[in-house]
Amino acid sequence: MSAAPRRELHAAGRVLELGERPWLMGIVNATPDSFSDGRPGEGLAERVARARDLMAAGADIIDIGGESAITNQPPVPAAEELARVVPLVEAVAGELGAVVSIDTYKPEVAEAAIAAGAAIVNDVSGLRDPRMADVCARTGAALVIMHTAAPPKVRRQEPDLYGDVREQVERFLGARMDEAVQRGVAAPQIMLDPGPDFAKTPAQTIVLIREVARLHALGRPLLMALSRKDFIGAITGQPPSRRLAGTLAALDFAVRAGGHVFRLHDVAAARDFLAVAAALEDDGPVDGALALADELRHEPRPA
Repeated sequence: MSAAPRRELHAAGRVLELGERPWLMGIVNATPDSFSDGRPGEGLAERVARARDLMAAGADIIDIGGESAITNQPPVPAAEELARVVPLVEAVAGELGAVVSIDTYKPEVAEAAIAAGAAIVNDVSGLRDPRMADVCARTGAALVIMHTAAPPKVRRQEPDLYGDVREQVERFLGARMDEAVQRGVAAPQIMLDPGPDFAKTPAQTIVLIREVARLHALGRPLLMALSRKDFIGAITGQPPSRRLAGTLAALDFAVRAGGHVFRLHDVAAARDFLAVAAALEDDGPVDGALALADELRHEPRPA
């Protein structure tokens, strides 16, 4: 089903072969105030269990974050963010053997997370602090560069912010990629994220995603973070917890546009959606032995 060009992503000694199929990135927020799945009182064991469940559901990468992107709360001090994410990264990368991405814009947090086992740095600031590139150059970790026109924790929703949002995102990502390479990051370590909703109105995000395939010209894999986004809520009129159908529609479009990695809360639903779509689109022979297990014919009756 994938329409993505084949790309390699070098990530702390690993080589991830992207493009043959969609890769799923499951989200584990080590925060009490996430906009869509904050879990006050949740501890390390519960978060490790959530990562394990995501892997069992089909997640190829686990993205761990210690600070919510919501803008009505102040930034989390680096020491607190480290306390939230480092033990979790150690457990998920070590005990579970997962490919871990650390969602942070703080170089000191990224460096500690890489030392704990993270292989990818997901920098949602758009390389606002160039020291992040230095960390990835030194460690060999992959670097996700996301487009945003606002500092972290700052909301910008300006209908006239961009002349052409598609052109400006492409130019921004190309320039930040060049800067990272100049600071020692190898091009195969870089993945790009167009940044849906970040410093973009829902209308600007839709315009951008419609032509996201133009970013293939930059030659790097694309991370599409579409799950439960505001633009989906604006279209459907649904709060974050009820945006699954809209998320799957966005996933379908982004796969067809050639996205490589898809950051999601609902990994199991995305896996099932992609499996059915792939089976129906395949023009090869259908396995005649395909059958439904008897125990799946009906919902189990309550005891």
